[in-house]
Amino acid sequence: MEQSGTSTRLQAAVQDLASGVVSALRGGDHPHVVPLGADGEAGDLALAAVRVLGADALLPGALLRTPPDPAEVAVFRKAVEAHPPRADAAPTVRWSHWGMARTLRRLDPSVTTGPSAEPDTGWLDGAGWQVLTHQLAVLAPLAVPGEECAVSDLAACRPVDVARGFVRAVRRRDWRQAAGAGRWLTLLPGVPHTVGLEAGLDFVELMGGQDPLVALQVQAARTVRAGAPV
Repeated sequence: MEQSGTSTRLQAAVQDLASGVVSALRGGDHPHVVPLGADGEAGDLALAAVRVLGADALLPGALLRTPPDPAEVAVFRKAVEAHPPRADAAPTVRWSHWGMARTLRRLDPSVTTGPSAEPDTGWLDGAGWQVLTHQLAVLAPLAVPGEECAVSDLAACRPVDVARGFVRAVRRRDWRQAAGAGRWLTLLPGVPHTVGLEAGLDFVELMGGQDPLVALQVQAARTVRAGAPV
């Protein structure tokens, strides 16, 4: 029961953090996206939530080119340092950790926390379009304009497959996967016009937008499509 309660609290913390990111992207009055205590520090639950959300915890600064709060950056850095991937971690976990480390280095080139070398993408070589879309949706925090990596290069080579995955996710009512795939599609060249991405994002937002994790991906896609500075 205690483990279940902890999991429930973590899910709530992740959703609260995602809601803060969405509000900031929409121009809401949220000076602090990352939850901080009265002492300016973040508790273990907040650190874990940042780790789950990954680089998207500081997404407003990346897309809107606004300087992040130093206290939030400190919490973000602590989350990276406190939760390194285990040796047997899944590829998506290793890539998420790398993405967070990349974000830190972008904010402060003197930072040496986390890996600088990209993990491999071997697990995606030859992956079917269903698997590819699922994995890219998990790694949606890597879909940031002007910050290419091996994963984004691989996605750029398969826009039709990602588009097929997006349509399939919508039909299956898998709104989180659809939103993540839609975010990638805003960055990829050669996306078929028949996908109807704008209308598709509208539908995903309508049907799944009450989930802050869906709303975050949709708003990220909209911000990019609206011409966020890159």
